[in-house]
Amino acid sequence: MRVRMLTAVAAALTLLLTGCSDGGTDPGGKVKLRFQSLAWQQESVDANKELVEEWNASHPGIQVQYVQGSWDSVHDQLLTSFEGGEAPDIIHDASDDLADFAYGGYLADLSGLLPERLTSDIPRQSWETATFDKGIYGVPFLQEPRVLIANKKILDSSGVRVPTAEKPWSWEEFRQITKTLTEKMGDGKYGVAWPLKEPVSVTLNLGLSAGGQLFHRGDDGKVTIRFTDGDGVVPGTVHAQVNSDKSASRTTLGMGGSDTLPGLFGGKYAMVPLGFSYRQQIVQQAPKGFEWTVLPAPAGPGGPAQGVSPQTLSVAEDSPYKKEAAQFIGFMLQPGNMVRLAKGDWMLPTGTQALADPSLHTEKDGWATGAALARDLRSAPAQSVRGYPEWKDKVATPALQEYYSGAIDAAELEKRLVEDGNLVLARYQR
Repeated sequence: MRVRMLTAVAAALTLLLTGCSDGGTDPGGKVKLRFQSLAWQQESVDANKELVEEWNASHPGIQVQYVQGSWDSVHDQLLTSFEGGEAPDIIHDASDDLADFAYGGYLADLSGLLPERLTSDIPRQSWETATFDKGIYGVPFLQEPRVLIANKKILDSSGVRVPTAEKPWSWEEFRQITKTLTEKMGDGKYGVAWPLKEPVSVTLNLGLSAGGQLFHRGDDGKVTIRFTDGDGVVPGTVHAQVNSDKSASRTTLGMGGSDTLPGLFGGKYAMVPLGFSYRQQIVQQAPKGFEWTVLPAPAGPGGPAQGVSPQTLSVAEDSPYKKEAAQFIGFMLQPGNMVRLAKGDWMLPTGTQALADPSLHTEKDGWATGAALARDLRSAPAQSVRGYPEWKDKVATPALQEYYSGAIDAAELEKRLVEDGNLVLARYQR
């Protein structure tokens, strides 16, 4: 009886393993890949689905299934799917979410898998956003500078100098101009509205222009947090605008970017710092007759450098079809296709050929201003830092929110970011 039972169990296991072994192929021998996309704007969803259909039509032996994901839950969803052995083959994410997955062995090193045309077309500073140790764990393909969306009528009537990509405002000039605008606009109105519900990436990425870095990697490869004068410029400017100058609205500190648009349309705020892709919402939602313009973000002594975390395409380490998945990524990111994806998301492509497309250099809707900023986009300061998500959620977000609201001073902000932050990072670097 015992022998028969063991034989039955072995047979069942063999059947189970046999059934799982060809899960990536159909009975006809076609390779089946799952592509999880995080596209959410209708134009972007349409562009992604159209490209999948075009690939499938021209590659009958390698079929791709489009799977809809969500930016709101992607990190936890991917972690669960990785640990459960059910990760999609091709993964759409952002570069600042890749570090833990790359170091954890969940993502494939794409070195040597991608076409040379693609690797040479994307600039080195973009590749740095998805490089961990010596491996490349994602292809950065869309990027989004932060810009100032301004009410053109208010700006023109104020007489202040209008900045350009070649000559942006300094951070000190920006502070003074928001004071001037507030005085001219009258009671209950503000020169600027900072939507800082998620304050960390805004603070760090804009801080690069003032020489801020915050995260410093030693010769031993370990990262520690140090707060320099440059790190204090952006948070100090926002804190002053809200608490002493009264040139920035306090109520918007807890808002997301979309929440500030009605106030911008209604003339309550002269300008709002927003991601470049928000232009689509403005085109769709602005009332008739509303005139707006796109201005570069303020810059520091080092110029208009700005940190970004590009959208990326990665391949799961567990995928049995890494080569085929990389081929699909190469197709998706051909220059013409990259332009389609960029226009669908109202963002900028990383590829130099795509970025040169004339349709991305028109004055209409501020495309030309954004394209002019692309050369100064750099890897976000925390890009390759293990433990960054925990530091951001548990330390930096509450500390910055309290500082911007005036609940704590600059010394307490520095203490919490550095001392509490280094305790968090140390757990990931033993």
